Amino acid sequence: MAADWLGSIVSINCGDTLGVYQGRVSAVDQLNQTISLTQPFHNGVKCLVPEVTFRAGDIVELKILEIPMDSQIRNNRIPHHPTGMTTNYLPASHQNGGTGKQRSAETSNAQNIPQRSEVRGHDPVCTSPQPCSKSYVDRHTEGLNQPKNFRRRHNSWSSSSRFPNQVTPKKSGPKNGQLKVRDDECFGEDLEEIPDTDFDFEGNLALFDKAAVFEEIDTHERRGAGGARSRGTPSERPPTYRHDENILESEPIVYRRIIVPQPGGKEYCTDSGLVVPSISYGLHKKLLSVAEKHGLSVEKRLEMSGVCASQMALTLLGGPNRLNPKNVHQRPTVALLCGPHIKGAQGISCGRHLANHDVDIILFLPNFVKMLESVTNELNLFCRTEGKQVSNVKELPDCPVDLVINCLDCHENAFLCDQPWYRAAVDWANQNRAPVLSIDPPVTDQSQGIHAKWSLELGLPLPLGEQAGRVYLCDIGIPQKVFREVGINYHSPFGCKFVIPLHSM
Repeated sequence: MAADWLGSIVSINCGDTLGVYQGRVSAVDQLNQTISLTQPFHNGVKCLVPEVTFRAGDIVELKILEIPMDSQIRNNRIPHHPTGMTTNYLPASHQNGGTGKQRSAETSNAQNIPQRSEVRGHDPVCTSPQPCSKSYVDRHTEGLNQPKNFRRRHNSWSSSSRFPNQVTPKKSGPKNGQLKVRDDECFGEDLEEIPDTDFDFEGNLALFDKAAVFEEIDTHERRGAGGARSRGTPSERPPTYRHDENILESEPIVYRRIIVPQPGGKEYCTDSGLVVPSISYGLHKKLLSVAEKHGLSVEKRLEMSGVCASQMALTLLGGPNRLNPKNVHQRPTVALLCGPHIKGAQGISCGRHLANHDVDIILFLPNFVKMLESVTNELNLFCRTEGKQVSNVKELPDCPVDLVINCLDCHENAFLCDQPWYRAAVDWANQNRAPVLSIDPPVTDQSQGIHAKWSLELGLPLPLGEQAGRVYLCDIGIPQKVFREVGINYHSPFGCKFVIPLHSM
C-alpha cells in the first residue's frame, strides 16, 4: 500500500539539472505517479519551501534511507524494498515486462520477515527492536539460495550506516561463514591466494643498462647519418639557444657604432656592450653650437638637461620606495650648489623639477651683480616653486642632507675656485657627508674641489678622471644630422632610456 511509504526518509536523484533532494515522504499518488517530500533538503541545503512534489518522469534514482517504526511494528512487515536499497522510481510506461497496474501492484506488495525471536536464534546481530540492515536480510533470505560464485552488489549507504541502537559485530577470532561471505563478495576469491612476496623494483631496474641503450641508439643514428632524425657529430649539431636569446638569424652586432674624428683619449661602454668614445671639450662646444644653429636653443637644452638630471636624482633618492603619498613625513632634502653660468642654470632647472615632485630643495646661489639671462630666467621659474633659496653658506643646513647636486664649476672660467664663496661651498659639501651628483663637470683636476660620487654627461662624455665617480650619460635631444655635420658618425646608444650608465674600458 502507498500508506506504507508515508513518513519514510528518502533521497531522490533528479539528474544533473535538478540535483538531489532528501526529505520525509508526506504523500504518494499512484494514479498521477507523484511523490511529495516534507522538510526537504536540496543538495544538502534546506529548502525554503516546506514541501516539494516530484513526477515520476523527473526521478532518476530513489533511495530509502529510513522507514518509520510504527508502520513496521503495526503491520509486522516492511515494504518490498528494504532500508537503504536503491530503486528506479519511474512511471509504469517506462518499465519493461509489465503494464502500469502490474507495476503498482508489485510496488505495494510487502514481504514478511522472521520474528525477532527467530532472528535471534539464527544470528545474534540484531539485539534491539530496530529493523535490521539490508545486508542481514539478504544473508538470511537471499544468500542461502544463491550459487557460491554469485557476487551481489552492496549499496554503499546500507553497508556503512547503522541505526542508533544497532550493535556492530566484532571481527575477532577465526573466520566464520559470515566473514567468508563478505570476503568473497569484496574480493571474489580467497584472501589466502594473494601472494605475499613484494615486487623487487631495484632488482628489476638493475636489469636496465641505460648507458648501453643510449650508446646503441647513437650508433644506430650515426649509421643513418643521411636520415632526417640523425643527431650528427657535435660540430654538425644545430646550435642551442637560451630562453633570452633570439633564434632568428640577424645581422652581426656592431658594438662600435659611434666614430669621432678627434677621440678624447678615453672610451666607455654601455651595459649592452656598445662603445661610447669620449670627445674633447672643443668638439663638445662645437657640437652644441651647431645644434643651437639648427634650432636646439639654450632654453631647450637647459630644459632637457634639467629633466634628465632630476630623473636621475629621483632614482638616487629612492624612487617610488621613497616618494609616494604614504611617505609624506619623510620627504627627501636636496642641497643645490650653483654658480653664475650655464651649468648653474642647468642645476636650477633640475631643482625646479625636483621641487615639483615634492622634494625639499635648498638652492645656494650667491648675489652676483650681473648674471646671464638664462640664469635669471631659470631663477624666476624656481621662485614660483616651494623651494628655498639662500645666498650664504651659513644658511645651508648643518645636518646631513639626502643629496648634494654640484653645479659650481665651469668649463671656461677656472678662476671661480679662488672665490671665497666657492671655497666655503666646497668645504660645506665635503663636511656634510652626503653623496654628491655633479652635472656636466669640467675636465680639470678636482682634487681640491667637491668629491663626486656620480657625474652626469650631456650628449657625449668628456674624458673625466677618477675623481668624477661613476659616469652617466643623458640624451639632450641633439639630432643625428647635427652629429654628422661636425664629423661624428653617431648611432644612439640610449635605447629606451634617456639616462644610461657608462663603464670605463
